[in-house]
Amino acid sequence: MIRTTAVPRPVRAGAALVGVLGMVALAGCAGTTTPAADAGETTPATTAPSSSATTDSGTDTGSVVGSAYTDGTYTAEGSYSTPESVETIEVTITLESDVVTAVEVTGDPQAAESQRYQSQFIGGISDEVVGQLVDDVSVSRVAGSSLTSGGFNKALQTIKSEAAA
Repeated sequence: MIRTTAVPRPVRAGAALVGVLGMVALAGCAGTTTPAADAGETTPATTAPSSSATTDSGTDTGSVVGSAYTDGTYTAEGSYSTPESVETIEVTITLESDVVTAVEVTGDPQAAESQRYQSQFIGGISDEVVGQLVDDVSVSRVAGSSLTSGGFNKALQTIKSEAAA
């Protein structure tokens, strides 16, 4: 039986080709998300971080055992600029086995706004740094005060330089 109203052969061939290409494209997508492939990729990925974690633990243990810093109490000043003035704070840190065991910050605000922010910083800094490895301490904002953090970090760098074993 020959139909005269049938779709022309080139159109049918094109449609068949598009269908085959679509199946190939879908098969390609399915190949990357098969459960077997995911399971194979997950196991090595899980293994790799634990190996790295072991290496990191070894590094951390080495720095604590070797103590990169001499135990003691150190004081340094750090300054920072505000829109109104240049402010200075005095930071005193006690180190034991490279861990911050105590911190005291004294401010000398030149501007009224700085007095408020330094007060908030001083009230919250202990919670942020006590119990931390001194190398892990980098303060960006404490109790809403971000500029005072810059002065603290400068003083901390001076303290680390002085305490370096």
